[in-house]
Amino acid sequence: MTPRTLFIFIVLFFAFTVTFWDALAEARPEHHKESYYQQIWCDNAGGETEHINPDKTRVDCLTTSHAIEFDFAKKWAEAIGQALYYSSQTGLPPGIVLIMEKESDDKFLLRLKTTINHWNLPIKVWLTGAGANDD
Repeated sequence: MTPRTLFIFIVLFFAFTVTFWDALAEARPEHHKESYYQQIWCDNAGGETEHINPDKTRVDCLTTSHAIEFDFAKKWAEAIGQALYYSSQTGLPPGIVLIMEKESDDKFLLRLKTTINHWNLPIKVWLTGAGANDD
């Protein structure tokens, strides 16, 4: 292989690789930090982000009607405990905004709803993110 042929091969290889990874990035839902979803959702709800409780814990979003915990779908179980605790600290009903980044997150939403219904928990649930269905 001549140096020129090798050079052309390397250029084409990198051009293909960059194009391939760009296409993959566009096909995947965009991933953001929890605080990204929290800020947008809470602002739209007219709430206060990172409300500090008397014991120095922080409610992700405190509205006039709910103490709300934000979590990614796979952390659904942790969200229940935190929402209930924040409710006990604020005197407001608990809420969870579940961040759904992909369709496969539906299994976590089902687990969350099943647990809330089984134990008759007074937790209101909202969805956000690219994988949230409007049903």
